[in-house]
Amino acid sequence: MPVVETDENTRAPYQLPMPPDALPEIVVPDALSENDDRMWVQQTEHVFFRPLCLNVSQGYWMNLLKVTKSGVLSRHRHPNAVHGFVLKGRWHYLEHDWVAEEGGYVYEPPGETHTLVVPEDIDEMITYFQVNGVMYYVDTHGKHLGYEDVFTKIDMCRAHFENVGLGADFVQQFIR
Repeated sequence: MPVVETDENTRAPYQLPMPPDALPEIVVPDALSENDDRMWVQQTEHVFFRPLCLNVSQGYWMNLLKVTKSGVLSRHRHPNAVHGFVLKGRWHYLEHDWVAEEGGYVYEPPGETHTLVVPEDIDEMITYFQVNGVMYYVDTHGKHLGYEDVFTKIDMCRAHFENVGLGADFVQQFIR
């Protein structure tokens, strides 16, 4: 059980220094803002992501995924767990009978292979994802088509931020 502090100490900040090797926090104000399209990295014509945390030491990334057209997004396999939280719209996997809807949470276990589809009546879908490891793109019979990992995400960010005038190093604020 936590120690109960007296009223005089509850609002006082922690008084000791942080560990010298601890990395700084990442704070992304207004992460859902549509005011600056330069923050959204384009992957394909209608698929964008906004980086939040690109963790190179543990091999995961956290981002907002935005899809601006209905249809099949991709078919992929995850060797590690994925967490998602739907912020806008809805989507589903062809391989399952559930629908991920606005306000809903999804846990995808390691070994999961699925085909993400945005329904016809959805103009825009935004989901927060934490992807651990790699997304391994496959065809319907499991043939390897490509992959994404935290390092390919960083490469995409560098190219995008350079192209939109923010500079390639703009991505550094998201890397831990």
